Amino acid sequence: MAVRTFSGIDDLRTAVGTHLGYSPWHTVTQEQVDLFAEATGDHQWIHVDPERAASGPFGGTIAHGYLTLSLVPMLVWQVYAVEGIAMGVNYGSDRVRFPSPVRVGSQVRAGVELLALEPGGGGFQLRARVTVEVEGQGKPGCVAEVLSVLVP
Repeated sequence: MAVRTFSGIDDLRTAVGTHLGYSPWHTVTQEQVDLFAEATGDHQWIHVDPERAASGPFGGTIAHGYLTLSLVPMLVWQVYAVEGIAMGVNYGSDRVRFPSPVRVGSQVRAGVELLALEPGGGGFQLRARVTVEVEGQGKPGCVAEVLSVLVP
């Protein structure tokens, strides 16, 4: 999948209200989950104990919800890029939900819908709905409205 490239803020503005595309699939590994547990101190057995989790409610270990959310920047920048900006920074998230678990070994990808682009934050504030799909599951692993500031 090719990254959709916009030639500046004005070009990006024309895409408000549209779906920008999907990232490539990414495999969630036990190593990622373990490293996230180490970084956050969240060592709950449903994430880090494959033997116990095998007989648990999910049939194996699952990614932390916040690990799934933390994949959003990597996945989103595989969907689109904006030329002619000095930088883009995360500004926050609204309405974050985790509708279904993401099992270790699952493939996830992000779909991105550009909701708004307005002046603010020393540049332009972008609002996008990011849906992290899990291959073979009817419900996404995460849906979030994410906010970024793009500085020309």
